[in-house]
Parts: sequence; structure tokens; C-alpha cells
Amino acid sequence: MLNNGTPNASRFGRLAWLWLSLMVFVLDQASKFYFDNSLSMYQQIVIIPDYFSWTLAYNTGAAFSFLADAAGWQRWFFAAIAIAVSAVLVVWLKRLKPSETWLAVALALVLGGALGNLVDRVVFGHVVDFILLHWHQQWYFPAFNVADMAITGGAILLALDMFKGDKSGDKGHE
Repeated sequence: MLNNGTPNASRFGRLAWLWLSLMVFVLDQASKFYFDNSLSMYQQIVIIPDYFSWTLAYNTGAAFSFLADAAGWQRWFFAAIAIAVSAVLVVWLKRLKPSETWLAVALALVLGGALGNLVDRVVFGHVVDFILLHWHQQWYFPAFNVADMAITGGAILLALDMFKGDKSGDKGHE
């Protein structure tokens, strides 16, 4: 038993945060299913005029449609990357210390988002996007989804975690 009263806590690291990954995954898949079955391609439903709309778009590439025009090999390339990254994230979560909560949240968010987009890529050959931010009718940010928001939020938390440093004064010693 560890000093925090949790048996085997070090053996499982912060895997308990997988519930957050599952929540992101389910919310992502449910929202994609809803919009994919409710909208026609590129149809827009304005929510906040000049700024925010629901839409339906398919992305065969990666972020910002990177490699979307490739011949189809990118589907499996990005799927393989998502599988590898997901495996690394699970191992990383398992190895975290009980005090590394924010890092666990960051990794769980990225993992849930990666798995959400992975399922789309493998099952449909594209990622379903439905959130559209724009400035009047002049500038449009590329459409995105819940998985993308989780990945971005997790990445921001990872970056913030890198800058916080070790406040315990116990660097290098475990």
C-alpha cells in the first residue's frame, strides 16, 4: 500500500484517467454521427451570425487538410500514426506519478481525440468535421470536431506542464 492509501496505485500509474479518454471518444463519435446524419455536405446552420456555424465536411487529410489531396495512402498512414501515438500515451499514463494529475488529464484528452479521429479514418476513410468558425463571410477557420478540440486542449496542457517545471525541488530523484 502506498502512503496515499491506494493499493497498487504505482502499478497502474494514472490509467484511471482513461475514463476521460472514453468520455471524449463517446462525445466525439455521438456528435459526428448526429451531424453526419442531420446535414448535407457543406450545409451551414448559423448559430452566431458572422462567427459560428454548424456544417458538415469530410477531411481525408490531417490537421488543416494536410495531404487531403493525396491518392488515398494517407488514410492508413495517419491511422498508423494514431495507433502508435495512442499506445505511447497509454504507456505514458501508466508510468505517471500520482502527483502528475494535469499531465494525466492532458494525455487522456489527446488519447480520446486521437481514437475518435482514428475510428473515422478507418471506418469511413475520412474524418467528420462539423464546427465552423468564421469572421463574417470573409475568413473561415477549417472545420473541426470534438476530437480536434480535445487534442488541442491536451496539447496546450502538455505545453503548460513543460513550463511549470518541478516545484518540489526533487529533480532527478524518485
